[in-house]
Amino acid sequence: MAQNKHVISKDLKWSEKTALSILNNYPKAWQIDGNQKPKWDYKMGFLLFSLEKLYQKTNEPRYLNYIKEYADEMIDSSGNIEKYDQKEYNIDYVNPGKILFHLYDITKDNRYEKVIVQLRKQLENQPRTESGGFWHKQIYPNQMWIDGLYMAEPFYTQYTLRYENGKSLDDIAKQFELVQNHLVDKKTGLVYQCWDQSKQIAWANPKTGTSPTIWGRGIGWYMMALVETLDYYPKSHPKYKTLVGYLNQISKSAVQYKSSSGLWYQVADKPQLKGNYLEPSASAMIIYALAKGSDKGYLASNYKKTAQKSFDAFVKEFVKVGETGEVNILKVSPSVGLGGKPFRDGTNEYYISGKTKDNGSPALAAFLLSALELDK
Repeated sequence: MAQNKHVISKDLKWSEKTALSILNNYPKAWQIDGNQKPKWDYKMGFLLFSLEKLYQKTNEPRYLNYIKEYADEMIDSSGNIEKYDQKEYNIDYVNPGKILFHLYDITKDNRYEKVIVQLRKQLENQPRTESGGFWHKQIYPNQMWIDGLYMAEPFYTQYTLRYENGKSLDDIAKQFELVQNHLVDKKTGLVYQCWDQSKQIAWANPKTGTSPTIWGRGIGWYMMALVETLDYYPKSHPKYKTLVGYLNQISKSAVQYKSSSGLWYQVADKPQLKGNYLEPSASAMIIYALAKGSDKGYLASNYKKTAQKSFDAFVKEFVKVGETGEVNILKVSPSVGLGGKPFRDGTNEYYISGKTKDNGSPALAAFLLSALELDK
């Protein structure tokens, strides 16, 4: 039986057009990016977080139902996540936990709270580098990945304020401090994707331990990690100003590396590199973080103007509206990583040679959030 599709009126805002396109193309949230079976995954977490923000603005029940349906399909009757194994210590698994705070508040269903507590337990036992940074996964010893900040810290901040009287706020600030000290490139002020404190892995710079490439989406993950952590981080905490300072540093550096139209490259610091391309997920994440940072007063108001101009350039460059009004975002970078088998060496070439695809979920979610933040 064909599902009744939502009608996408051209009078709707970009955020709702994008949301309804997602609901039409992926009747179940786990189907995004062509997944064949349900999985608990950071990408669904990011996508559903964007829909949660839209629901909070519109009170449109179909968005909430879509989020809840995913949670209920992934969490069994006794409050366990299907196929989740804490011992993998995969920091990506923490990200979808963010959608459960709101669901729990609305429904008071204890299964959601049980999962929230399980994910906190994972962080409690997550292996750490010698200096106290979370490993990205058990299989990546001594490595902090920039996307890991987004996966863990906004969840961790909400948790510690809600259940622990904020006792972990210093630890959260510490994760960002390690990024500033070890993953920020001294020359450009931008962030590398990874840092191996042991400097053992083949891709690590022998002096600094960083991976070789400054990845556009990595900058986006980091900026979003900061603005979303600051959503909850108490202003009265001594580290609050420090985090705002980090956001100002990375925002200033990122703006220096945008294209003349206002978008960002896959290999962010090398626009001239042969085969390099403007990349939608990086661009939308940075636009969202600049707009939100400015709205919240962490960043100066001129960043909002930059975000608006870049948003218009984004629509021109990447958005294609289909016959029935659905939003398509073109040429999204595939997922990239480092190490593993086969070994990924993290060279500039590796980042630009991956096959792009339309409607990759990080771009859809970030575009929805940026449209919402700019009220476009």
